[in-house]
Amino acid sequence: MWRSGLRQRVKELLMILPSCSFLPPSPSPSQHVAFTKKPLLSLANASLCSPGTMSTATNLDGIFKEKQVLRSKVRKSLKSMDPSLRSQEDDAIQSLVLEAPWFKSSQRLCAYITCSALREVDTSKLLSQILQNPTKDGSAQNAKKLYVPRVEDKNSHMRMLNISSMDDLIANSMDILEPAPVDQHGNAREDVMQANNPVDLFLLPGLAFDKSGRRLGRGGGYYDTFLRKYQELAEERDWRQPLLVALSYSLQIIDDGAIPVTLNDVPVDVLVSPAGVIPISQAALNRFDIGL
Repeated sequence: MWRSGLRQRVKELLMILPSCSFLPPSPSPSQHVAFTKKPLLSLANASLCSPGTMSTATNLDGIFKEKQVLRSKVRKSLKSMDPSLRSQEDDAIQSLVLEAPWFKSSQRLCAYITCSALREVDTSKLLSQILQNPTKDGSAQNAKKLYVPRVEDKNSHMRMLNISSMDDLIANSMDILEPAPVDQHGNAREDVMQANNPVDLFLLPGLAFDKSGRRLGRGGGYYDTFLRKYQELAEERDWRQPLLVALSYSLQIIDDGAIPVTLNDVPVDVLVSPAGVIPISQAALNRFDIGL
């Protein structure tokens, strides 16, 4: 008797529980400047949980395949990009960042080291500016602290370690420059996850972007995994969230909504291309208003 009653109760619960929640549609391109992180994550939910569609696992498999196709197309475009055009766009992008108030006012930054084989937007001038730490009257003025990535394993585990000079970098097995875990004195480098102060700004690479904040990485999941962990840390410590700034060649910017997303994908706040600086999230718009 009790088993029969239990089965009946389970049936009743299943009938009243929704199979998935209905979420708002993707914003139109004209709305992208007010787009925040939460709507983008909700959009990912909607794509994985639509009534009458395939299972979540099948949907994810389809999204990953779409990403691979898009990655292949963008890689081909980057490979055929004229070197002189690439150099011009590198200079234009870095100049825009260097002149931006939110870059000038930042004190602690995380930034990637450009890998020419991956055809990433050059960051050499930006890193040089961050590391030079100008002095005035014997004291540092506008000094900046820099953390750069070090890949620890093949399971999307990446750290951001502090360096004070480009000489602190060594080539890894893939000939990509990254910081050694210890400095020249044998002391462990400061890990940004153990730092006492928050990061103001992340400069991010990627394969493709759109003006609503979507970012397509290279498939390893290193940046998305790290960014989620850092955002959780900032929330726990009641820090202001860092500004996530993506650097993009013109050909890497594609139509809004063309980049498939999942719950694991972290949207960016700002997109910088040769055409200019585009604030996307409300956090970016707020900082642009006050120049920080």
